Amino acid sequence: MVINFAENRDGRGEGGCEMAQATKEFGDKSFLRRLTLATAWGEGLDGFDLGVLSVVLVPLSKQLGISPVWAGLIGASSLIGIFFGAPIGGFLTDRFGRKQLFLIDICLFVVLGVLQAFVTEGWQLFVVRLLLGVAIGAEYSIGSSMLSEFVPAHGRGRRVSYMLVFWYGGYLVSVVAAYVLLDGLGWSWRWTLATSAIPALVVLGLRIGLPESPRWLMLHGRTADARAIIDRYLGGEEHMAEADYGSDTRNEAGWRQLFAPGMRSRTFFVCTFYICVVTPYFAIFTFAPKVFESLKLNAMAGTIFANSIAFIGAIVGMLTIELIGRRKQLIGPFWIMAVALLVIGLWAGAPPMALVGAFAVFAFFNALAGNLTAVYPIEVFPTDVRATGVGIASAFSRIGAAAGTFLLPIGIETIGLPWCMVTGAAMCVIGAGVSQLLAPETTGKSLSHTGLVAPLSPRIAPA
Repeated sequence: MVINFAENRDGRGEGGCEMAQATKEFGDKSFLRRLTLATAWGEGLDGFDLGVLSVVLVPLSKQLGISPVWAGLIGASSLIGIFFGAPIGGFLTDRFGRKQLFLIDICLFVVLGVLQAFVTEGWQLFVVRLLLGVAIGAEYSIGSSMLSEFVPAHGRGRRVSYMLVFWYGGYLVSVVAAYVLLDGLGWSWRWTLATSAIPALVVLGLRIGLPESPRWLMLHGRTADARAIIDRYLGGEEHMAEADYGSDTRNEAGWRQLFAPGMRSRTFFVCTFYICVVTPYFAIFTFAPKVFESLKLNAMAGTIFANSIAFIGAIVGMLTIELIGRRKQLIGPFWIMAVALLVIGLWAGAPPMALVGAFAVFAFFNALAGNLTAVYPIEVFPTDVRATGVGIASAFSRIGAAAGTFLLPIGIETIGLPWCMVTGAAMCVIGAGVSQLLAPETTGKSLSHTGLVAPLSPRIAPA
């Protein structure tokens, strides 16, 4: 069904004030800044939550007396939860809209974050963090769809990339804060974990009162409501023409169209490259202190340094994504990451500075390419299944991430850290190959254009 919105528009009189005219031409920039913060900070909560865990996992394991298997399960619990939360949250978001779920999900962050302070056994912490992972997974599906459907095409990649900048920023801040709280102030690991509820409360305040996505409203026949939001926040008719809302279609097949001919290549590409970016990162950085100890390096300094480099990589990726283009920013970093991990794994007796340098290179380019995990999924899926598609891609990526996080401590004890690094390098090579074959160039295109159902082609150029 093609959406038809050629109807009379309620407009302001031609004698409107200068402020109204500015809003019509350029959109409400303060609104877009607030929406970007409300979305990006929500993504940062995931990084914050996982970063705190990477620091407190060792002391909590000792205090609760848990085995390496349970430590692996707790480390992977949020990732397992994402596997369920992302597709479920995506389906509900496509079905019932972005606005309400955007608010409900952040409330879950607050409640579950506080609950971490009251666990007394390993299995209890596993359950709480599993549910927290469900909320994180839903956040991936809701937040990226919400933001992408408001921002204009010419700056979409940069604004959506803020989500990954905040993710890495949240991870870095939480690692530093956790070391300060644990080692400097003598806090317990329980209350250190529970600090994730504090930024969640800030995000909750930012999200109260945000409107529904006009693209979703139009797709569901609520054209008048969508026009009112576009007129108030996005610049009216000019934005409507630029965003090309009339090209969005609604497929009655629902989520099944993600695996239909023409669409399945998109689903395969997004799921595969997403897995290959996040699996080695989560495996290494969740247990970063243990990895650095295995290499006889200072655990605290190495962990903070590597996460600082990742944060810088995310910022550079955000600043260059519209200049370099999606394909180049994905394929090249995959090959560089593979080389960096091979250096760590195969250079026996390498000096500490060489190992730190290799970790820094991996962290930088993983974050640089990681921006595409937020950008590509929302661009290659059409509006009616965008959140579902993002959810399924996030879910599949977390299969690999959870497996890597669970198996890394076991692998270090059995096959040794070098072969674990070689395995991570192999995943980067797979990601590079699949991206070379299937990654499209979507820079500068409207979502209506990038979401057209056809097999992916790397030769697609900006309109």
